[in-house]
Amino acid sequence: MTKIVDNLITITEKIEKAKQQRISPQEVTLIAVTKSVSLERTQEAVDANITSLGENRPEGLLNKHEGITGEVTWHYIGSLQTRKVKQIIDQVDYIHSLDRLSLAQEINKRASKKIKCFVQVNVSGEQSKHGLVKEEVQPFIESLKTYEHIEVVGLMTMAPFTEDETLIRHVFKELKTLQVEIAAMQFAHAPCLELSMGMSNDYEIAIEEGATFVRIGTALVGD
Repeated sequence: MTKIVDNLITITEKIEKAKQQRISPQEVTLIAVTKSVSLERTQEAVDANITSLGENRPEGLLNKHEGITGEVTWHYIGSLQTRKVKQIIDQVDYIHSLDRLSLAQEINKRASKKIKCFVQVNVSGEQSKHGLVKEEVQPFIESLKTYEHIEVVGLMTMAPFTEDETLIRHVFKELKTLQVEIAAMQFAHAPCLELSMGMSNDYEIAIEEGATFVRIGTALVGD
């Protein structure tokens, strides 16, 4: 298996090249998605100076959180069951999958600190994907204004798994447009300046279209 440090060099070069294709000067945070790799492989990522790790199951996050040494920002990137919020809420810094009021209520109830959240949007309309439809996003975010432990830092989406670059780019453009619209409303609880979009197969397109967080698993840490 390729060393993570070698993969990181390649990905970093591609990220920098993609950033040059856009107007926005914002930096891009690379999240290593370690959901399918061992504790040892995850530690290799941290030792390569990757400081953001993403997990999509409570059990995986807790296992990695306990076993990894080093300064890490923890991202929960999968669909989160309301009943499992209490298991992980003290260990996460970001949740990328806020998509319903019951989940927001549980996060707010259980958190002892402000949790940075991305509202998940199902831009593509695929039934297999979680998330709000675009028309639901603004009223949903407005409804969170009294939730003192939630800060909506941005929006998240996943593009269809396809080789159709035009379709992928359209999905990312749509989310960027929506993010700008929400940010312009200047909600105190929802600055909404960030975009979490792009994975191993499409992160370069996502960055070109404005992604500020990319979630990369296979291309970085392997299967």
